[in-house]
Amino acid sequence: MTIVIHHNPACGTSRNVVEIVRASGTEPVIVEYLQTGWTRPQLLGLFAAAGLTAHEALRVSKSPAEALGLTAPGVTEDALIDAMVAHPVLVNRPIVCSPKGVRLCRPSERVLDLLETPPKGPLYKEDGEMILDAEGRPVG
Repeated sequence: MTIVIHHNPACGTSRNVVEIVRASGTEPVIVEYLQTGWTRPQLLGLFAAAGLTAHEALRVSKSPAEALGLTAPGVTEDALIDAMVAHPVLVNRPIVCSPKGVRLCRPSERVLDLLETPPKGPLYKEDGEMILDAEGRPVG
């Protein structure tokens, strides 16, 4: 099973998703999108597959979204996509692609449904909260 993670190594949630996928026995293909950037067709395809709008995928915190006026009412999807291509950090992460679907995995446990083999536990979120117990059962 091939899993692709559009990853920002500086993000705790993104790093946690990579570790969850590895714990399931799969080595993901990691795309560091801050280095590679995005193309318009790529973003449109990812968002369509994930059932997201550009507004829903917009990263507002720790990004230039507000300074660029992208949080103002009336900003179009096309304008957001153009801005995301110009400023890759505007796309929230991690976006995970697997044969089971495409999803923005925030919080990190959202990746669990995309895995063929459940990971062994215990697993924790980046803030220390347990996701899976020692038997691999979801917590919470």
